[in-house]
Amino acid sequence: MSKISKLFKGSSSASRSRHRTGPSPQEAIHKLRETEEMLTKKQEYLEKKIEQEIATAKRNGTKNKRAALQALKRKKRFEQQLTQIDGTLSTIEFQRDALENANTNTEVLKNMGFAAKAIKGAHQNMDLDKIDSLMQDITEQQDVAQEICDAISRPFGEQFDEDELLAELEELQQEDLQESMKSMGRLPSAPSTSLPTRPSHRAHSKKKVEDDAEMQRLASWAS
Repeated sequence: MSKISKLFKGSSSASRSRHRTGPSPQEAIHKLRETEEMLTKKQEYLEKKIEQEIATAKRNGTKNKRAALQALKRKKRFEQQLTQIDGTLSTIEFQRDALENANTNTEVLKNMGFAAKAIKGAHQNMDLDKIDSLMQDITEQQDVAQEICDAISRPFGEQFDEDELLAELEELQQEDLQESMKSMGRLPSAPSTSLPTRPSHRAHSKKKVEDDAEMQRLASWAS
């Protein structure tokens, strides 16, 4: 049998007993904390005594060697006690941590057991056959709802064949393309306005003769 099984067997046996034979974890933790506080105060007291003995040894070092040595001996005893208290505090701290962990585990197991009983009580009111029947009803109602949606969204009235509409659209596009090709094949018509005529050589010569005669008259007037 494992240690955990022995522990829970012992705890169950103790719970069945009418009278409690030992302290509870909370009480033990409280006592350990009180002991820690007491030992901590004793540590502070010993540290002060050590400081005092060191001061005494320094003060009597040159005047009274015997008193100085006695002070150092007392300091050594105080240091030994301080070391012992340090070890005791470590042991107490270990015990307190173990008790706190055990107390936590006990509370966790207690709450888990409480939750397990609640789950069991909740499941007792459930019938698997009724659950299966309910799920089937839900599935059937979902199918009915989907059929209703399909019926509502189905179009009604005039129905046209999409293939026929696509063929008609293609035919219209072909006609439009043929008209465009015909328009591109026609030549542009000749302009209706007449082009400007070039002045004849005779008119140009006459104009030149007149200009020369005018220049001769101007030259004779100037002389």
